[in-house]
Amino acid sequence: MESQIFEIDLSTWQIDTPNDQWITALEAGKVLYFPNLPFELLESERSLLDPAVRDPKIRNISLDARGHLKGAAGDTEVQLALAVMIGRFREQALSLVHSLLPKYAKALRLAPTSYRPTKVETRSQSWRADDRRMHVDAFPSRPNHGERILRVFTNVNPEGQPRVWRVGEPFETVARRFLPRAKPYVHWQASVMKSLHVTKSLRSEYDHLMLQLHDGMKKDMVFQQEATQVTVPFPAGSVWVCFSDQTSHAVMSGQYMLEQTLHLRPEEQYDPASSPLAILTRLAGHPLV
Repeated sequence: MESQIFEIDLSTWQIDTPNDQWITALEAGKVLYFPNLPFELLESERSLLDPAVRDPKIRNISLDARGHLKGAAGDTEVQLALAVMIGRFREQALSLVHSLLPKYAKALRLAPTSYRPTKVETRSQSWRADDRRMHVDAFPSRPNHGERILRVFTNVNPEGQPRVWRVGEPFETVARRFLPRAKPYVHWQASVMKSLHVTKSLRSEYDHLMLQLHDGMKKDMVFQQEATQVTVPFPAGSVWVCFSDQTSHAVMSGQYMLEQTLHLRPEEQYDPASSPLAILTRLAGHPLV
């Protein structure tokens, strides 16, 4: 298998000249890996590297586009410090993405920025929610009709522990394996789920198939163990970027990570034909949205 990790030696969050090779790699589902691009914490922020700053009832701490903080514990001073730290990471992540992918700049839709202080290995979850199993991102209650999920990650672990991922086969390889097993899409069922507010909007056939891929991958333990894959320890002080709806990935271990999510309509890509929507439409032989 051709390497799904594309390493880039960059030490600043602002890229002077966009690189076509980097863009092509990202839109092909590869992970852009920046080993020498640290997010520098202020000295006063080091006390925030503590699982106790997260509300135990909430999975992650997040800062939305309006600056509202969710999922944090602690007094006003701690919550303000968290908002400042997460907001500064957002600014740097946007600087990286806008300079790396200038065509995207006006088309991107900002999603919440998250801080994840919890150790991955200690989370107890169902097989469907367990991100230690290789998967592509798809969400049962939030249909997106082909909209892309672009994520920027950084490891800020103070003890130098890596964030360990497994990265698997290209999207089309995975889709060809699991699409034949997918249950058929039923429009009236999607309509009922929308009317009952199980989903926030009508689940399209694309969303249905993405969920079938997500669940099929996670449930198939033979696939998890035998599919072509590579284990990647992203060290503290590094950044990685990928389309998480396209990159087969699993998060095996690590603690203290910041993450920025951005959404993009597939027609706004440099190569729309490389999107999961385009690939699944071609394999299905009919429109999916």
